[in-house]
Amino acid sequence: MRMPRTLALVLCTAALAAASSACSGATNPPAGGGAPDFTVSPTSPAARGPLDSFTWSLYAEPYTLDYALAYDYPPNTVLANVCEQLLRVTPDMRIEPGLAVAYDRPDPRTLVYALRPGVRFHDGTTMTADDVVASLTRQMDPKTGSPWASAFKNVDAIEKTGPLEVTVRLSKPDVLFHELMAASPGTVVSAASLKEAGKDYGTPGTGLNCTGPYALDTWAQGDSITLKKHTAYWDEELAPASDRVKFTFVEDPAARSNGFLSGSVDGGYLLPSSSLAQLRSSDKGTVFFGPNTAAANLAVLDFHGPLGEPEVRRALSMALDRKNIIRAAAGGVGVPAKAPAARGAWALAPEKTALLFDALPEPVYDVAAAKELVREAGANGRTITLATSSLAPEISVVANAVQAAGRQIGLDVRLKPVSPDAYSSIFVDPSARTGLDLVITNGYDNTPDPLEFYQYLRTGDFGNYGNWSNPAFDLAFDRANSEPDPVKRAELTAKLQQIALDELPVIPVYEAPYSVFLGKRITGAPTGIAQLYYPWAATIGANRR
Repeated sequence: MRMPRTLALVLCTAALAAASSACSGATNPPAGGGAPDFTVSPTSPAARGPLDSFTWSLYAEPYTLDYALAYDYPPNTVLANVCEQLLRVTPDMRIEPGLAVAYDRPDPRTLVYALRPGVRFHDGTTMTADDVVASLTRQMDPKTGSPWASAFKNVDAIEKTGPLEVTVRLSKPDVLFHELMAASPGTVVSAASLKEAGKDYGTPGTGLNCTGPYALDTWAQGDSITLKKHTAYWDEELAPASDRVKFTFVEDPAARSNGFLSGSVDGGYLLPSSSLAQLRSSDKGTVFFGPNTAAANLAVLDFHGPLGEPEVRRALSMALDRKNIIRAAAGGVGVPAKAPAARGAWALAPEKTALLFDALPEPVYDVAAAKELVREAGANGRTITLATSSLAPEISVVANAVQAAGRQIGLDVRLKPVSPDAYSSIFVDPSARTGLDLVITNGYDNTPDPLEFYQYLRTGDFGNYGNWSNPAFDLAFDRANSEPDPVKRAELTAKLQQIALDELPVIPVYEAPYSVFLGKRITGAPTGIAQLYYPWAATIGANRR
């Protein structure tokens, strides 16, 4: 998803210290760069025995555990183990049945989901079609204020058509809606609990009632969240190996790393880049790298200024020394991005990845040619304003590199420092973009389908921050989003990718795999971004028998 998660830039940059093609959906090492001293795989070694409990580090306390409002790493990392969706994204970036055991598409505008029988909520009641209808339609209600409401924009009705059957009727074909049933939009909770809790659902005092392998036990606000094993969980293959999971909240990167090294916490995702080398060399645990769908980009916010000319956008891209950006931001190891959507977002049709993504040329670095483009466009000396922030050192590194690149080719790139809160506002409040030409972004797809990224470049989309508009792009998107076959859809998405590369409404910078630290006493965790929806804690157990 291209979304307002600026912390994604801060945290995902840590993973730039590794890149490999060890699995489909992983980031490739640079061509000719030599053998990397790391690998990328979807899982860590399997658990060797059960555990009473383990402790997991989050970089921030979840602001909610309401599935309809969860829109960031901390809440989704917890909820992945508590609540479930109609479909499921697997660690190797596939989509498989979840609470829906099967689905049918009798016509392009109708989806019929057959629900899994005998699934029990944490309070012991049995899941029915009523729960599914209540859970999904709640996200469509403006009173809920769900950031996922846009996923339902083409939904006309969600109806119970049998005790264990739900039918979704669409105003037009929408493949992405179906795929997002594997993410937050497809979450199923108890309808009775929703009614009882009302607007307090998912808060520390009220809790939640779902079907996952763990249930919420306690939420000590400001301190920790503890989950307990759901003994009546339906999926025997994901029966929890540990009885309890305790989440701690540590915002300071150094303190968080010290927790890993001291053994006060057993593991955590999204490792601090400043401590990554130390964590990798430590004998206190192991750093693993997994598939990711994220890429760091420069999003154009104003197409009426100097960057309104495609030649100027192309010149700025050509002037970026991506290898030095990666060296300064992440210890010298990383991968220049070939396209706005990362390689990891192409996992649904891996047989097409080589042809449609890997075959793309490496980004051009040619300062002389870029300078000539600026001269021909009549843009010499024109001012471009780029937002920067103390939110993380990586933001400043990229901003300074862009400023230096601009100076080399005749553009006056001025940096506008803003507070962390104001930086986040750029992605949700159009008024916060006033006076800005560029912003450094990093988001991710919730599904392993690049079409999810490119939907945010459609005319008028909420995630189209600069209001870029291209009728050919919009038409190509509608064609791709109506194609249910993933291989054919990948080919159609490649046309969107090419338009985006030709026009550069978003300038690709770099991409990276995911990161996780596992202390010596635990193993079994999935390593990639699928952990946001896959019940990752259930597979973690003892590292020794």
